[in-house]
Amino acid sequence: MTEPTKPTLLSELLLAAGFLTRLPLPAAAWREGGLAASMRLFPLVGAGIGLGGGLVFLAAEALLPPLPAALLAVLATVLLTGALHEDGLADTADGLGARGGRDTRLEVMRDSRTGAYGVLALLFSVGLRVAALAAAPSGLAGLGALVAAAALSRAMVPAAMQVMAPARADGLGAGAGVPHAGVAAQAAVLGVLLAIAGLGLAAPAAVLAALVLAGGVVMLARRALGGFTGDVLGAVQQAAEIGVLLAVAGAWA
Repeated sequence: MTEPTKPTLLSELLLAAGFLTRLPLPAAAWREGGLAASMRLFPLVGAGIGLGGGLVFLAAEALLPPLPAALLAVLATVLLTGALHEDGLADTADGLGARGGRDTRLEVMRDSRTGAYGVLALLFSVGLRVAALAAAPSGLAGLGALVAAAALSRAMVPAAMQVMAPARADGLGAGAGVPHAGVAAQAAVLGVLLAIAGLGLAAPAAVLAALVLAGGVVMLARRALGGFTGDVLGAVQQAAEIGVLLAVAGAWA
């Protein structure tokens, strides 16, 4: 019997990037629990997504006013990810806003249609990120903020999975596996280091803001849904990214 191939750093990176982005990457070999293990590299993939948006902001800021430049940069990150996290945020908002018990809320989240709560959540998510980024004093500052926000917010995903149980037996935790504490710790350290690289002295405030907003989503999900789903993790990422960018905008001001 052939022994399973030991995963390499490159294979884990390809698996993480293949899950988080729509980039045409070589397919990584799938293995049981492979995605959970690759979550330690989520912040690195996030930094790449932020870099893509940041380069768009850097170019657009030289030609356009800050607001449209920021809008184009956020649009670039959405295109890179296929709106993966935005979709989760919208579904989570609809579920949390639904009347009824846990089962009803989870059923609403499975519905592919987006309700009023989901639409409003998307409007505020995009609006707050664009407004915060538009306050950047320079294109380079905006680039650093996007890299930090995208990296740190994705470091929150395995951390959230440590403090919540899967809400469904057939959800993300069952299909992808739940990362162990070491994976979450590695992701957290990598996310913080990338935030420091992108933000410098503003990084502590950004980390705190990300923890507060992501923690708020975790508390709501535990109370209303009994744990996490893939949609909830998308909402955690969005909340953390908003927190980072708002904190940085405050520092710029």
